[in-house]
Amino acid sequence: MKAINVSRVSTEEQKDAGNSLPAQIERISEYCKRNDLEEVPTTFSFDESAYKSKRDEFDKLLEFVQKLAKKEKVAVCFDKVDRLSRSVFDKRVGTLYEMALADEIELHFVSDGQVINNQMSAVEKFQFGMSLGLAKYYSDAIGDNVKRAFEQKRRNGEWTGTVRLGYLNIALDEHKRLRKDIIIDPDRGHLIQKLFELYATGNHSLETARQEITKLGLRSLKGGVISRSNIDYIIKDSFYYGVAVSKKYGPYPHRYPKLITKELFDRCQEICAGRKRKPNKALSKDFIFKGLLKCENCGCTISGETKVKPSGKTYTYYSCSNAKKICKRIYVPEKDLLKPVYDVLERFESITEEVQNDLVDELRKNTEAEVVFHKAQINRIRADYDKLKAKSDRLLDAFLDQSITKDIYDKKHQEYQDQIQTLEIEMAEHNKADSNYQTTVATVISVARRAKTIFENSSEASSKRAFLNYLLQNPTVQGKKLGFTLASPFNLVLELSDSPNWLRRQDSNLRQID
Repeated sequence: MKAINVSRVSTEEQKDAGNSLPAQIERISEYCKRNDLEEVPTTFSFDESAYKSKRDEFDKLLEFVQKLAKKEKVAVCFDKVDRLSRSVFDKRVGTLYEMALADEIELHFVSDGQVINNQMSAVEKFQFGMSLGLAKYYSDAIGDNVKRAFEQKRRNGEWTGTVRLGYLNIALDEHKRLRKDIIIDPDRGHLIQKLFELYATGNHSLETARQEITKLGLRSLKGGVISRSNIDYIIKDSFYYGVAVSKKYGPYPHRYPKLITKELFDRCQEICAGRKRKPNKALSKDFIFKGLLKCENCGCTISGETKVKPSGKTYTYYSCSNAKKICKRIYVPEKDLLKPVYDVLERFESITEEVQNDLVDELRKNTEAEVVFHKAQINRIRADYDKLKAKSDRLLDAFLDQSITKDIYDKKHQEYQDQIQTLEIEMAEHNKADSNYQTTVATVISVARRAKTIFENSSEASSKRAFLNYLLQNPTVQGKKLGFTLASPFNLVLELSDSPNWLRRQDSNLRQID
């Protein structure tokens, strides 16, 4: 019988200690010789995890086996069952197993001493199923252990990702290089701090801050000049003030030295957010929709330009910039784009004072539960915060009275500080949410009712643009048609004012709805 030699290692595993590809190939070849199996010239040897659903190399093997089995019976030889798969749900296992029971192939597992064919007893089938189950259990157990290890590291404030610029990884043990710590880079740490200080002045953009810090000597770990995008990444990275962020599990306080204060970090975020809110600087030509519109077809910016007619009248037109070279340039008059905007503004204007009062009551009811929740959370955080501060004060008293050693004081003090920092972060988030809910809904609706007047009374294009940027969300142009959604909370105001159903829910005794 012909035999196919199949050897595999996982990319995550070490490929030595008798489990390398050459070692597997050799064991299988010796097995074939002892059992009078004729190896086919094609040998399958690859690095691929048996625990993943996507197994391109194994699919090639399966195709080869199915093709060869149509001509004659063949033995497919693996070193062990776990070289076949670590998942009992792998459809490839089922395919090969059914082919073996149909006497089209045989599965040989050299080191396990198992042969899968149509002569298998119930006990042998059970043993094969157990082998697959144990292989899966092994992988699952490793996954659980790794997950628990990372959870413990997060509880300890340890960071397992890439070291930030301004920090260095150092080995804690020369003979156990896997044990590492993170310290401030003596060559770059002070420059990262200086970068935050420069940006916090508000006198620098990301580009000018990059230029200044480059002049002062900041370079990447490989010695290259820092890009603008990396400067943006650094400015927004909370790691520098003591909070690591896991993409999967969110923020947590880390235990490493801090390069900046949270106040400095927050100041930089305020400046960054403020720059995004500011309208573009006025050029020689300014347009109402400048920088607001995107082409629905290609995603490029819709730009404006003026045309002077023979009569001397000036008109504004907009068209796709066609940066991707896939659009046909269509010119749309500004007045056509403004028409759907005015339709919405007129709908706001039609809201009566009586409906406004009803809307205020309805929106306040919708937010009351959220306000109560946030206040309860803030009270809970404040109580926990006061308890931790009291513990921290008592700990300091104990240290000053020499009741505890400095080592014990440092350890507990750091523990309390981490918990306090976590509460401060949580408090900031709840305060932000509570502030949003405290927005006076009457003011919002009043602005909505006067939206058309506000827009028309704005004489400058930049003022009209700022108002539209506040009101519209994701405006796009498809052909000659403007599309958009209303930003919150104006969308809710219009939705409620257009629908009488919410009035019926208030109190059937208040009014009669025809």
